[in-house]
Amino acid sequence: MARLTFSLCFIGFFLCLIMCTNSMQGKTWCVAATEPKLQQVLDYLCGQLDYKEIQPGGSCFNPNIVRNHASYAIDLNFQINGVCDISYATPAVTDPSFGTCVYP
Repeated sequence: MARLTFSLCFIGFFLCLIMCTNSMQGKTWCVAATEPKLQQVLDYLCGQLDYKEIQPGGSCFNPNIVRNHASYAIDLNFQINGVCDISYATPAVTDPSFGTCVYP
């Protein structure tokens, strides 16, 4: 009986360790990094996915700046497709959300 109890505790400990490790890794975002390509990237991504949040009246429209809109679009693409192209973007470990604009 003691052996079974020890085995169950041992298994429970490792399951807890695995779950805690996964939650400590946290979330990653992908945001705009370089200016020259951002409008091209934004135009391309807007043709691929629905970006209603960065349209007029959307929660991420203001400030109406290409860099902000591109960051949102790049991150949404990253969350859906797992692509963070470092030629125009950079991974971020801090949440880029601001005001009413909540990144995915």
